[in-house]
Amino acid sequence: MSAAIVATGMVMGPGCAPMQQQVQPTPAGFAGPGLTGSALIARDGTALPMRSWVPAGEREAVILALHGMNDHAGAFEMMGPWFAERGIAVHAFDQRGFGGAPQRGLWGGEALMADDLRVATALLRARHPGRTLVVLGDSMGAAVAMTAFGSADPPDADRLVLVAAAVWGWSTMNPLYAATLRAGARTFPGRTFSRPRGLRIQASDNLDMLERLGRDPLMIFQTRVDAMYGLVDLMERAARSGPAIAVPTLYQVGLRDQIVPLSSARAAVARLPEGARSVAYPEGWHMLLRDLGRETVYRDIEAFVRAPDAPLPSGLPGLAKP
Repeated sequence: MSAAIVATGMVMGPGCAPMQQQVQPTPAGFAGPGLTGSALIARDGTALPMRSWVPAGEREAVILALHGMNDHAGAFEMMGPWFAERGIAVHAFDQRGFGGAPQRGLWGGEALMADDLRVATALLRARHPGRTLVVLGDSMGAAVAMTAFGSADPPDADRLVLVAAAVWGWSTMNPLYAATLRAGARTFPGRTFSRPRGLRIQASDNLDMLERLGRDPLMIFQTRVDAMYGLVDLMERAARSGPAIAVPTLYQVGLRDQIVPLSSARAAVARLPEGARSVAYPEGWHMLLRDLGRETVYRDIEAFVRAPDAPLPSGLPGLAKP
């Protein structure tokens, strides 16, 4: 990520502020937020495409999953069926600006994305009263969840699972990278960039999955500069929100992660409240939920969903604090 920012060749200069999505005027006759068979209808009437994997029988618990940067709800197509077979429903929606959501490529903004999460949890809580409701955030999705749960108006959920959380904010970023990104976001915020050729960053050991992902039309491969700026701003807030998170929390990280520096993950874990749990997977990469060893991660999540204080099946140690 850092090398990609530098490779854009940004220079200092006058310009405009970074752009992000704004609340949309509600359509005439809007009946309020809701869940359809294929979408989350947000508070402003925006329809966010939604995918669900539900058990054939009774739902024992419900997971609301938030995808990562430039991804979409299909990120959980491996995880969803696995949990559904075990009586746990999984629902995921395309966050603003991603997948099939409106204004594709334009940063959704922390406030709007957090509010969409609050709306979704409230609707799922109403639809499944008495069931354990879990929010699971993957990478950027974890950052959205952390900021929402650390706010004065946290989502109504029983558990929080943070997978490969995107917590590489301004305070832990190389100062040159940070200054370059700030300047670029104000000089040419709409310019896009992709990973430079020759930059060897591996997100997973599941190479077949990565190859399919490279052909996925819902993925974003050209990132706006101001979207990257928004992401880093979100990651900074997420990393600092830990002390205010009040629900049982599980933080999962792969020790082979080449996207989020391990030092940033350690700092974020150190800020979580006493009692929050972490687990470090020696063979895990950034895409823990899609790695070849993903079922080890799934089993730990399942155990935490059912009993947040029980031992995790992996038996692995937590992430060492700085």
